[in-house]
Amino acid sequence: SSNKTLVSPGDVFELGNFKTTTRSSQDGSTDRWYLGIWYKTTSDHRTYVWIANRDNPLHNSIGTLKISHSSNLVLLDQSDTPVWSTNLTGVVKSPATAELLANGNFVLRGSYTIDLDHFMWQSFDFPVDTLLPEMKLGRNLIGPEHEKILTSWKSPTDPSSGDYSLILETEGFLHEFYLFKNEFKVYRTGPWNGVRFNGIPKKMQNWSYIVNNFIDNKEEVAYSFQVNNNHNIHSRFRMSSTGYLQVITWTKTVPQRNMFWSFPEDACDLYQVCGPYAYCDMHTTPMCNCIKGFVPKNAGRWDLRDMSGGCVRSSPLTCGEGDGFMVLGQMKMPETSEAFVEEMIGLEECSQKCVRDCNSTGFAIMDNMNGGSGCVMWTG
Repeated sequence: SSNKTLVSPGDVFELGNFKTTTRSSQDGSTDRWYLGIWYKTTSDHRTYVWIANRDNPLHNSIGTLKISHSSNLVLLDQSDTPVWSTNLTGVVKSPATAELLANGNFVLRGSYTIDLDHFMWQSFDFPVDTLLPEMKLGRNLIGPEHEKILTSWKSPTDPSSGDYSLILETEGFLHEFYLFKNEFKVYRTGPWNGVRFNGIPKKMQNWSYIVNNFIDNKEEVAYSFQVNNNHNIHSRFRMSSTGYLQVITWTKTVPQRNMFWSFPEDACDLYQVCGPYAYCDMHTTPMCNCIKGFVPKNAGRWDLRDMSGGCVRSSPLTCGEGDGFMVLGQMKMPETSEAFVEEMIGLEECSQKCVRDCNSTGFAIMDNMNGGSGCVMWTG
């Protein structure tokens, strides 16, 4: 029931039933009940970080969360009908324990498990709209394939699956996050360059208390972050119902005060807003500009402020005969679907290789760690 909860060690997180109320002209007020996790703070406004049954609510406060005979967690309604389950199959029937950990992870483990970090099931594998420290976004590459993404609430008062999602592109050599509105891309972070996501300004990733982690191996491709908690700071990433990825920080002493960055930042952040061979600058009119050596593909459309067609070369390449490269600063690196990667060569060799290739349109360092290494070359 709504007054029975689990509280994590350290009193930061609490798990229990909660309700939202929606109003419609036909039905009046309708209560929907959910099993969720929230910050246990003194604030009047609860912040929910995980929900089990977001798309299948209970219709009153009478619900039961229990461990079934098959060692699954099950949420039952007042008529004992399951509305949510961990759905584990092939589990050896044994006594199981469910626990809310200090980091907000709700876990199910076998009672005889010696390894306390081995879970039969964990809520961290099933994010909702919030990424907490130590939680991962990405994809498992071995075992049952499972993609971990953030999906917004439908509205600020409706936690069912909304229109916006944040998904890590895990194909190829370089990886970046895409923000989708339904099936349409609306924003991308730029690829991970070994230190940060290339398209997010440095000032927003130079948090003294947040450490970015990126895993890319045979088992998984995933992003996570940790908090250097000397100052009792709590941080989370949230996919908002209005389409912004927010980075929200608060302290236990001032739980009401939120400080956050959010992306996209401005109109130049929107996906492919200027088209090929153009760059976006909020301080120019129009904000789309052709790169030096290029002209608008359709000048008439450009005059009408439709710049999505981009630009074309003003004169053809002679492929190595006097052609060279221009450094483009403060740019998001291009998408890597048409990129070729050589991990073992440096920037100078990369430049020479690229200028000899008539199909090559640009190059960059692949990994900025330890002075830089690897070569990415774009074609197309």
